[in-house]
Amino acid sequence: MTDKAEHPPIPEAFAALGIRPSLLRGLAEAKFVTPSEIQALLIPEALKGADILGQARTGTGKTAAFGLPVLQKAEKGLSTQALILVPTRELAVQVEEEIKRLGQFTPIRTAAVYGGQKIAAQMKHLKHGPEVIVGTPGRVIDLLDRRILTVENIRFVVLDEVDRMLDIGFRDDIRNILSRVKGMRGRVPSVRDGEQEQPAAESSEPQQQTGHQTIFVSATISDEIDKLARRYMREPVSKLIAPGADDKPTVEKVEQYYLSVQPWDKYRLMRQLLEKENPDLAIIFCRTKRGAEKLAKKLHADGIECREIHGNLAQNKRDHVMKGFRGGKFDVLIATDLASRGIDVADISHIINYDIPEDPEVYVHRVGRTARMGKGGKAFTFVGKEQGDELTKVENLINMVIPVATVEGFEPRPAPADWTDYKPGEGPTGIPAAPPVVNRYLRPYGATATPSTPVPSVDGSVVEQPAAMKAPPRTIGSKIPINRRHKRRR
Repeated sequence: MTDKAEHPPIPEAFAALGIRPSLLRGLAEAKFVTPSEIQALLIPEALKGADILGQARTGTGKTAAFGLPVLQKAEKGLSTQALILVPTRELAVQVEEEIKRLGQFTPIRTAAVYGGQKIAAQMKHLKHGPEVIVGTPGRVIDLLDRRILTVENIRFVVLDEVDRMLDIGFRDDIRNILSRVKGMRGRVPSVRDGEQEQPAAESSEPQQQTGHQTIFVSATISDEIDKLARRYMREPVSKLIAPGADDKPTVEKVEQYYLSVQPWDKYRLMRQLLEKENPDLAIIFCRTKRGAEKLAKKLHADGIECREIHGNLAQNKRDHVMKGFRGGKFDVLIATDLASRGIDVADISHIINYDIPEDPEVYVHRVGRTARMGKGGKAFTFVGKEQGDELTKVENLINMVIPVATVEGFEPRPAPADWTDYKPGEGPTGIPAAPPVVNRYLRPYGATATPSTPVPSVDGSVVEQPAAMKAPPRTIGSKIPINRRHKRRR
């Protein structure tokens, strides 16, 4: 075997950004060739030591964008130099694995700390003094309170998914942690000369406290989050926005559709959609843990191989489910939103929003699980008759009109006689509900978002009726035999 076969060519485009040879070897092994837009923007600025607020579409390599500078600037043997905070356990595992992969030819060690695992096992890893810590806020605070983790050596603080980290649920925890980080005391960072580390010149003068470097990244950063983030950063802050990230935060290669459906028809539509699309790997997002459990049981009963992942599962079970999903043991994952920011599986072909999220930014992160690093993917969202506003909020955020689609062979049914899951303004079968209103979600594929024509309703009032009907809804599965079933991937 030739030496060339043993060692893939180093990615020269990353070398041009200032990445050192040991990391270039890791990039080559991980099959990185060309930096993404956010990597090309963020890496040089981070290597200069600037505080950075970075925004880029999901699936564009933000972990490598902040991970490579941290690995390059970290000093061997100095524990807990970098603290990377993430919102979910799954994302903690994913970020740790990615940084280990990129830094496999460096002496820098990484450890993940998160809830759901016995703290004693994580303490054992921390005794070895890893230079990089990836963790969830709750577990990090616990370890700080126990004085198992210290912040006296902190040189880098990273918040991944900063929009989630600074929302109401995490804000107090982040303030708690960052208020303890005072910078690196008593040491002066070593000076790098290529791969050689030269100790800083000795001085009889007292060493001064140096500030830590802060990097916050996310796919969506609102004005409020921008203001909050800057409170924890040193000016001037470099705000780096990858082209198109603030204009259309969902990945361009994702085909996005919505399907209008009544709640009693959702499961039938789901089954037929899976049969027609026959996805390689799919994630189905539900709003609640109970909803995910019920949907998984129904699909299992119908012979569709799947697993569920949500907050009620013990951490070891969640890890087992994710390992099986990545390994192709099953190809449909039913998830709550804890997974929307913690799954980085390269071959996910379909995202199905069984329940449309109330927060449009959650939609961005769900859809971002597919079409990662330049690959294609599809996203389908189920929209009920009372959910037109939610769909409109999503469209406003992603700056595009999502076309409607239909599934060939699917016929809507009237509400069952025993149906009780009523929405506001609905009534049981046979009892009139509120006067009909033409909802936004009924706009057909090809219609424009704004033109409308007033028409009288059945009670004489005037409602808005969409005027443009340029094209029929897209039919899913029109070229696929109707008897084709969704099969377990071998």
